[in-house]
Amino acid sequence: MARRARRERPVQGAPTARDFKGDVNPDWCPGCGDFSVLSALQIAYAKLGRGNHDHLTVSGIGCSSNLPGYVKTYGMHTLHGRALAVATGAKFANHELNVVVTGGDGDGYGIGGNHFIHTMRKNIDLLYVVMNNETYGLTVGQASPTTVVGEQTKSTPFGNLESPLNPVAMAIVSGATYVARAFSSERAQLAELMHDGMQHKGFAFIDVISPCVTWKKEKMEIFDYWKERVHSLEGHDTSDRAAALEQAVKTGHQTQLGLFYHDTSRQSLNDMEPVLENGPIVHQPMGVSKEQGDAIIQKMM
Repeated sequence: MARRARRERPVQGAPTARDFKGDVNPDWCPGCGDFSVLSALQIAYAKLGRGNHDHLTVSGIGCSSNLPGYVKTYGMHTLHGRALAVATGAKFANHELNVVVTGGDGDGYGIGGNHFIHTMRKNIDLLYVVMNNETYGLTVGQASPTTVVGEQTKSTPFGNLESPLNPVAMAIVSGATYVARAFSSERAQLAELMHDGMQHKGFAFIDVISPCVTWKKEKMEIFDYWKERVHSLEGHDTSDRAAALEQAVKTGHQTQLGLFYHDTSRQSLNDMEPVLENGPIVHQPMGVSKEQGDAIIQKMM
C-alpha cells in the first residue's frame, strides 16, 4: 500500500535525524534490534543532507518491514518478498529519489530470494538493509533461511536440519557492488555504512545482525551472545572480491563486521539506461509522438 509523505516546509539549515522521525512510534518488542536500525537510518538520511521528499523507503512484510511507517519520507509497504521489485520500478520512474529498501531475512532471503539475486545481478541503484534475526518473527518464530543447524523453533521442534544461507557471500558472488555486514548494537558503524551505501552508484547491501528478543528464548542474553562472536574487519582491501569472499564465509566466533566489497568500476543499470538521459521518467512527457509511432510501425512492416 502506497503512502504519500506530507510536504514539509524546507528544512532551515542541515536536516537532523529528528526531522526524519515518523508520526507513528515503533511497536516492536522492547529490546528488539530493529529500534537501533531505525535510528541509524534516520541518522544516515540526515547526514545525506536531502529533504524528506527526496527519499523513498520501501519494505515487504514482517516485523522489520513495518519500518517505512516510522520514518518521515515517501514510503511503500509492499508484498511479502516483493520489496526489491517495487523499489526497482520506483527507482526507474524517478531515479533522482534516494531509494532505500528495508526488510527481514524471511522476507528478503526466503520469499524474496529470487528478486534479491536478480536485483544484485542487474546492479540496480538501491540500498537494501536486511534486519537478520534468523527467524520468522512476525509469525511466531519459525525457522528462516538463516536459522542455524540444530536450532529448535516453532517449525523445527527437533532441531533445524537445513544449512543456513550466507547472505553476505551470496551478495558478493551475485553482483552486488557494495556489500557490508553490521550489528544493531553498533549503531554508529551501521549509520556510517548506510550513509556510504546511499551514495554508492549501484546495488548496496547491508546484512544487519538484529537479534530477536522474543523467539530466541534459548539465548536469554542474545546481545551478549553476538557480542562474543563479532569482530570488525581490519586491514581489508574492499576492492578485492576474492578477499571479500574469504572474509564473508567466516561465521561463528569469527563473524566479521564492516564493508566487505566495494566496486566502483561497474555502472548501475540506471546509469546505462538511455531513456533516463532526458531526466526522470515522471518528468518526461507521456505517450508516443506521431513520428515515434510511424517509426515503430515502419519497423514492424
